[in-house]
Amino acid sequence: MDNKYLKKLINELIESGESETIEFKENNFSKIEIGKRISALANSVNLVDKKKAYLIFGISDEKEIVGTEFKPKTEKIGSEFLESWLNQMLTPKTDFYIYELYIDNKNIIIFEISPAITQPIKFQNIAYIRISSTTRKLSDFSEKERKIWQNIDKKSFGQGIAKENLTVSEVLDLLDYAKFFSLTKQELPLETKKFIDKMAEYNLVIKNFEDDFDITNLGAILFAKDLSKFSNLKRKAPRVVIYEGVSRNKVNKKQDGNLGYAVAFENLIDFINDKLPSNEEITRTLRIEKKMYPEIAIREFIANALIHQDFTISGTSPIVEIFDDRVEISNPGMPLIDTDRFIDHAPISRNEDLASFMRQIGFCEELGSGIDRALGEITIYQLPAPKFEAEDNSTRVILYSYKELNDMTTDDKIRACYQHAVLKRVENSKMTNTTLRERLGIEKQNYSIASRIIADTIRAGKIKESEKSKEYVPWWV
Repeated sequence: MDNKYLKKLINELIESGESETIEFKENNFSKIEIGKRISALANSVNLVDKKKAYLIFGISDEKEIVGTEFKPKTEKIGSEFLESWLNQMLTPKTDFYIYELYIDNKNIIIFEISPAITQPIKFQNIAYIRISSTTRKLSDFSEKERKIWQNIDKKSFGQGIAKENLTVSEVLDLLDYAKFFSLTKQELPLETKKFIDKMAEYNLVIKNFEDDFDITNLGAILFAKDLSKFSNLKRKAPRVVIYEGVSRNKVNKKQDGNLGYAVAFENLIDFINDKLPSNEEITRTLRIEKKMYPEIAIREFIANALIHQDFTISGTSPIVEIFDDRVEISNPGMPLIDTDRFIDHAPISRNEDLASFMRQIGFCEELGSGIDRALGEITIYQLPAPKFEAEDNSTRVILYSYKELNDMTTDDKIRACYQHAVLKRVENSKMTNTTLRERLGIEKQNYSIASRIIADTIRAGKIKESEKSKEYVPWWV
């Protein structure tokens, strides 16, 4: 961080004055007191929902720059440097950075402290908090501790910072602002500065000072021109792998992305649809090529994989794998709801700001309603019911190519029966032998086949008979 920025920061902090997130000191640099204050400031900056807290040495109580004799980079506790010792005494480890600069030949030390993210920060196993301009034990203020936990619970990945301290031109070099204005149906402003103001309204960019901005994770993951320019997101672009046959033994083609999701989404869907197998339909006059899988289903399941992934899992990203007989769409992270309830459950997302924006620009629907629609299209295409899996800290959707009923396994038929029962409930109706026959293309005279599938699904614990005989509902009703 250069001196020009640090001097601007000091002036801003002096103008603001001491608060829950800003403390000034001159030469009082007891190692114990510094540790307590880092804990207190990290917890306080979470409490007031700000980006950083600051402990400044070399500023008097009267907010004058007086300088300090404190040299934290060379200060030792026994044989250990102060910074390393503080890191060991703080739990969980929190990000803090120490900057040193001179203003009018006076030494200034800045401790820049990030907010508590996963739990309140403790120093030597005690959590502290700033009350006005004093440092107190957090345990003495139960309401503030409860609020910190609430903030931790609701903090989203999207609000994190992907890149900080950028100029207007640097932001515009990194983000595809033209795509942003196109997708949000806004005209490009005449003034360059207005570009940033508009993106800030969507929490894609945060303004610090007049010409100092941060790009949020939300801004980067959606509109990055190159995700590799963002160290915490460079492995989060979706991948497509196309295999020969039905196993992973031979790869025909790989496609790794590097654009933000909003920038790349339509091209990604087009690329995948172009690589999917097709069937040939013959009409009276034409041969029509029809894709094996409905585009609505592909689109919805890929959007869900992007939105509902766990961004805290490093080194992995959403992946689409195309085989001769199926398509597998996976994302990092276990689902937040039971896979049996994907179809009807009220939407729950670990990345609500990302989900909200993707819905706003029409890339997907609410979790539940979008899957309902996708399954409806799969029914029209007479495809087997998709499979939803949760395993090894990942979530997977498997779409199967067309199969005759006789070629379906018992599990395939049970899955189709259960999902049909859920969809009928969504329609405020109930499954019957007749509706299941229509779903699976079973002739009326073969009603006993549908009856066996219903019986198998009841034994599997997936459906049950409703109050009215010969009508069936999902197990959880």
